[in-house]
Amino acid sequence: MLIVALVVAGSLLIMADLNDACSTDGACAETLHREHSEWVEHDEPEMDGAMTEAYGQRLGERFRVENAPAIVSRALRTGSMAVTEVRSDNPLPGMSGSIQPEDAYLVALQLRDVPNREYWEDGRRASVCDLRAGESSLHDLKREPRGLLDKPYHTLALYLPRAALDAIADDANAPPIRDLSYKPGAGVNDVTISGLGSLLLPALSHPDQANPLFVEHVLLAVGVHVAQTYGSMRPMSRPVRGGLAPWQERRAMEMIDANLGGVPVEDLARECGFSKAYFSRAFSRSVGMAPHRWLMKRRIEVAKETLRDGRLSVSDVAAACGFCDQSHLTRAFTQMVGVSPRAWLRALKQ
Repeated sequence: MLIVALVVAGSLLIMADLNDACSTDGACAETLHREHSEWVEHDEPEMDGAMTEAYGQRLGERFRVENAPAIVSRALRTGSMAVTEVRSDNPLPGMSGSIQPEDAYLVALQLRDVPNREYWEDGRRASVCDLRAGESSLHDLKREPRGLLDKPYHTLALYLPRAALDAIADDANAPPIRDLSYKPGAGVNDVTISGLGSLLLPALSHPDQANPLFVEHVLLAVGVHVAQTYGSMRPMSRPVRGGLAPWQERRAMEMIDANLGGVPVEDLARECGFSKAYFSRAFSRSVGMAPHRWLMKRRIEVAKETLRDGRLSVSDVAAACGFCDQSHLTRAFTQMVGVSPRAWLRALKQ
């Protein structure tokens, strides 16, 4: 619950930062972050390199509904999540369509009562039960879940692939999550999923008025909650108080390593969802030095590796590692290592 609360609280802080940005340089949240979230109306893009039938209109077809609004979030580095709204007030009695098996889960939040619901997994019928509005149920897509659609229904279906669960666990510095624990067909009164799901409904109804970054954080909070509650995810260590989360620290370092010539702190902060000032303080607390000092440290480390390789001259190494010229490399190297690059190489060969 603590991590979920931090994720949602973080979304509110991010919205405030984005509002500040809009007032100062005209960049709005939707422009900055539309690349991470997509409102899906008809043809869905591939999810994580594979076509899935578990969200959007393809999922709607399995429930025999003509319109199934959905949002796909690509906020995680190696996994995506999605939410789809499916509703039928007068369904023709029949079984739901088969969903192509994959290593993923659907978290179904009921928005209306479904009495005497009949449900199957792996071809086996589960116990008939009543599903109440506000209850959630989990469905393992490896087990071919299907249900009898003979009563009106209104459901919010949250798509959680294995890649997303792995990314959530990795970001929390926790071991990989195995199978989620649940009772097939049974509803659970999970007030966290119910509360977070209610925050997504306006975005599905009025996508033009929704803040994509806020939607991403709500979906991420659902994923974290499911991983903790049903996957027993437990972080192995707590992040430094006032510092960056593990995923933020990794992302910032990845960006620095990919841009040794220099990356604006504003870009690092934006990628982590913080203001420039807050990010600089949080980075220093987590890493022990300011972002520009870490950049210089990485330049010197890469320079050492390249010099040791011996295929480039010192001047070429300077250019490859983001230094202005050989003199710049020599000054920085001597200040940090204590000797010049050439002296360091000579000592290395002795």
